[in-house]
Amino acid sequence: MNKYRSTALFLIVVPLAFNVAFFALGGAFEYPDILRQPTADILQKFSAGGSSLVALWYAFALTALLSVPLALLLQSVFEDEHPQLARAAGVIGVLAGLVQTLGLFRWVFLVPTLAATVADPAATPGLRDAAMIAFESAHQYLGVAVGEHLGYFFTGTWTILLSVMMFRSRWFNRGLGIVGIIAAIGIMVGLLEPAGVEFAGLVNALSYIVWSVWLVSAGVLLFSARQAS
Repeated sequence: MNKYRSTALFLIVVPLAFNVAFFALGGAFEYPDILRQPTADILQKFSAGGSSLVALWYAFALTALLSVPLALLLQSVFEDEHPQLARAAGVIGVLAGLVQTLGLFRWVFLVPTLAATVADPAATPGLRDAAMIAFESAHQYLGVAVGEHLGYFFTGTWTILLSVMMFRSRWFNRGLGIVGIIAAIGIMVGLLEPAGVEFAGLVNALSYIVWSVWLVSAGVLLFSARQAS
């Protein structure tokens, strides 16, 4: 399989896998609405989910990690036409995948221990409080700062770079580039959510849906273009 077919496959599979895992977490864990509930309730529900919920979080983190090879494949596709922009996009895309993976992996390697502590009837009130403080600290740093804030920034920047290259590419077209820039701006609006901008979360969520469709469309277009050439 050459790099064009591999890239087209990743462009289609990665966003589909991401959304399947995301909606599965919504059904099993009420994610992301669960994050607005008290910490004790989050950890109790997580503990009740058992190993199957941990496995689902692991799968979700892996879909973010798949952005790393996708970024490198797209770099190779664009490198002949836009060498400097392609290399910059490759670096930014890898960073986007890594920071989101680091944020999500807390649910696999840290939260299970904290949830078990809170659910343990033998745990002292002080130990439970310490576990909840640890969860809140990890959530704010690994979740909000690393996974979301940096994730939105790098994903948006990567998408803009790809979209600019699509304007003058034999494989894509200007219309797809415009949609990508719109999606990128919407994703980066999520950066305003910690500042108290109420609509930022909704705009970000809707933009990720557009972004997913954009990636799949790019994959279909690349595959079709290669078949016709």
